[in-house]
Amino acid sequence: MRYLICVLALCGAAPADTPTAIALRDARVVTVSGPTLERGTVLVRDGVVEAAGENVTIPADAWVIDARGLTVYPGLIDALSVLESPEAAVASAGGARTVTQRPATPAAPAPTNRGPEDRPLNHSWTRAADLLNAADRRFEDARNAGFTTVVVYPGAGIFAGQGAVVNLAGEKRRMVVASPAGQYLTVATSRSFGVFPGSLMGVMAYIRQVYLDAAHYQLQRAAWDRNQPGVARPDYDRALEGVLESPRVLLPAGSAVELKRMAAFARELQTKAILYGAEAGYQVPEALAQTGLPVLVSLKWPEKPRDADPDAPVSLRTLELRERAPSTPAAFASARVPFAFYTGGTAPRDVAKAVKRALDAGLSEAAAVRALTLGAAAIYGLEARLGSIDKGKIANLVVTDGPLFGEKTRIRYVFVDGVKFEPPPPEAPSAGPGAVTGGAR
Repeated sequence: MRYLICVLALCGAAPADTPTAIALRDARVVTVSGPTLERGTVLVRDGVVEAAGENVTIPADAWVIDARGLTVYPGLIDALSVLESPEAAVASAGGARTVTQRPATPAAPAPTNRGPEDRPLNHSWTRAADLLNAADRRFEDARNAGFTTVVVYPGAGIFAGQGAVVNLAGEKRRMVVASPAGQYLTVATSRSFGVFPGSLMGVMAYIRQVYLDAAHYQLQRAAWDRNQPGVARPDYDRALEGVLESPRVLLPAGSAVELKRMAAFARELQTKAILYGAEAGYQVPEALAQTGLPVLVSLKWPEKPRDADPDAPVSLRTLELRERAPSTPAAFASARVPFAFYTGGTAPRDVAKAVKRALDAGLSEAAAVRALTLGAAAIYGLEARLGSIDKGKIANLVVTDGPLFGEKTRIRYVFVDGVKFEPPPPEAPSAGPGAVTGGAR
């Protein structure tokens, strides 16, 4: 049998220029879902993994890459990233402009929100899938760093909007894997005196009230749909519709107190929830394990601000947090807390360094790889489609010439939906701002 061994299309090639079948032969294959294959072959056809194993028969129509000395991993997943684009700002402007997380324009009128019935800072209906810009160079920077999938969310307001699981394939029509992925919540407060919600307590009360309103709205709508006599037709409420359409909610929690508080709050809301942030998660791993809630851990470790006054006193608590935050993933792995990583504004090129700090703090390499692949996919219910190298899964792969988090390791190829990209050499300057998106707050 004759095999054609060739160099495939250059970075950014269109799917039409890519062969329907590609075989990565004689590579070290880290499947994540099963044992690592020391000399395996991954066969990709039409954007899907057709086979992965040590005795894969390569069909005659496959383009073959000799991958001896290379390692194939599942494509990396950034489990939470926030869209900061002009489109997001426009779409989010349906509420009170002056109380979003962005600076208010001088000409903006004073808000008049007095209570939760006004739905302040609520853009729950906004969909990240509608705001994507496939030409954004930040997506290319992320892909060059090995990321093939990003879970993106709108970023303005308390109820910021609905996220989307996005493949970095370079074409908007091919990018969205799942939408909506969840409702992204923050604890933003109003900047105007006397405007609701103006405090953390007000924000928590507001979120609670919105979910109570959503439950009542759902009952009213169900009664109307059953054509029960005497039941009034409920008024359409797009804010509550957006909440009800979301399969899960993301709740911010950085400190140990916040993690416990938000875990209890999630039970109260009676909805599927994910906690994100978790800088001080190392303090409460057992408590979180008992809740069963998944946690997204930010790779933006706490550190001294660059412009900080060198003579300013720093509390022992702050110093401890900076020192021990990277041990949170290891504590979670030991306590069996389901977790995944997100970049949190860390530049893609610096992700390996950030993960290395977690490795130095006790996390195993296998657990770190899982937190950037199958762990993230499972949290979003997409483990049957993403996160590991298995037959039938989307062909998202990253091919390296060494260990994934090695200091001198170079990413040779990245496959997204079976399309091959070649990152530039490490010495080449990056043309983008260096972050997948604005980073979750």
